Amino acid sequence: MRSAVGVVVGYIIFAVSAALLFQLSGHNPHAVVSSQVMMLSIVYGMAFAALGGWVAEKIGKNPWKPAVALAVVIAVGAIVSIMTTPNTESRWSQWSAVLLMAPSALIGGWLAQRRVSL
Repeated sequence: MRSAVGVVVGYIIFAVSAALLFQLSGHNPHAVVSSQVMMLSIVYGMAFAALGGWVAEKIGKNPWKPAVALAVVIAVGAIVSIMTTPNTESRWSQWSAVLLMAPSALIGGWLAQRRVSL
């Protein structure tokens, strides 16, 4: 149960941050954008995916399962979006979610598991 809650909270962190970014910036994630907007959006998404993976692991307390599940949810959601997006629209945001943001959730989970010793 904790793992499922962790995944849900991690996904909320990722999805809400993305929605806010595009809403506040006035950009459409399915439109052609400048390379600067694209890179900023991708780095931003990777950071929030990693934060979501970190939170999912901390809440879930089940090594790797919450972060892996979150990465799968991010990737599957993006793949479904790719498949349902009309050919007239750009798919850069979905492909970056599959190729960069889903793995970032795993990195966040890995960081949550690390023990820092001084």
